[in-house]
Amino acid sequence: MTTLLALDTATECCSAALLHGGNVTVRSEVIPRQHAQRLLPMIEELLNERDLRLQDVDALVFGRGPGAFTGVRIATGMVQGLAFAAEKPVIAVSNLAALAQRAWREHGAEIVAAAIDARMDEVYWGLYGLQDGVMRSLDAERVCPPEAVSLPEGVSVVAGAGTGWQYADRLAVAAERSWPQMLPDARDLITLALPSWLAGEVMDAADAQPVYLRDKVATPKGQA
Repeated sequence: MTTLLALDTATECCSAALLHGGNVTVRSEVIPRQHAQRLLPMIEELLNERDLRLQDVDALVFGRGPGAFTGVRIATGMVQGLAFAAEKPVIAVSNLAALAQRAWREHGAEIVAAAIDARMDEVYWGLYGLQDGVMRSLDAERVCPPEAVSLPEGVSVVAGAGTGWQYADRLAVAAERSWPQMLPDARDLITLALPSWLAGEVMDAADAQPVYLRDKVATPKGQA
């Protein structure tokens, strides 16, 4: 019986999810700038509800970005601390993939262009397609101005998910339908992480790293 604990703070939404006994329980709140205060209580609530300890979890899952710089750091730091304490492996999941997975779960969208508002007049962008119930990347994730997004050759009709679609009038790609208010949810991190867990594709806590995509934010000054 697989038990996975997932957490995400990459956007305005702070969420945690627990897979145990084949069932997923979730805590999720849209609480900008309160993630660091709320995340650990959410995790404790989920574990207590199922009468579990952190040591009973098989692996910890986190949204590794892209997303808000501070938010992605919070999730990475939290999962490292918990994984070190419990001596558990870690699985990193793309927040763009999580958006696409949510679009499939809630709306049945099978090809999804996920976009998160990256500020600075840019969007985080990724394209995903459904394969065996799980969203898989169809193109490299990137950060760029809305006018610079594109689709691979042969892909034309997509659904759009995420806050980057608030720039729909500027995006160089049109969506048949879109959900510009959609945020990543830890429930979908669980779905995306499960195949990795079953395949033994995990990492040590020390190797858990955030993905920012935007080098000029992630790289310290003077280290080009």
